[in-house]
Amino acid sequence: MYRLLYPMRTYLIVTGRDDEVNVMAADWVTVLSFKPEIVGVAVSPKRYTHGLIKKYGEYVISVPSVQMLRDVWIAGTESGPEKLRKMNITLTPSKTIKTPSISEALANIECKVIDYRDYGDHTLFVGRVTGYTYNPEAFKNGEPVPSAGFLAHIARNKFITFKDEILTI
Repeated sequence: MYRLLYPMRTYLIVTGRDDEVNVMAADWVTVLSFKPEIVGVAVSPKRYTHGLIKKYGEYVISVPSVQMLRDVWIAGTESGPEKLRKMNITLTPSKTIKTPSISEALANIECKVIDYRDYGDHTLFVGRVTGYTYNPEAFKNGEPVPSAGFLAHIARNKFITFKDEILTI
């Protein structure tokens, strides 16, 4: 049933610090509040990232571009921090938390966990946004630029990006 909600934007979730950093691909990311800024990410307890978010109480939601598709695939299909050696990403210090951000990402949203609850086979980690960075070419006048190469996941190994066509009413 959940595939009826697709395509969904694809993100990279970064958590941990020092030699214990991990990056996981995730589609199940959502805005929960505008004021204060709160976002959530659903993570299976089977994932290495789940334990790191619980341990450190923070995470970064990185917005990958189509140029990062291979890295998204590795982050979503391989487990554990050793996959970082296969990825072509640069971890950089975040502004407000100790979990690093990804330099190549279109945006990085830094979050401190304020709550988490289990729902079925996933945990919803609720994070208060403490800081963010973004590529100014990918966001103009507070809006995403479709031609920047945002990714959406269709199913399994299928992804799409957005056309530079904006429909207005």
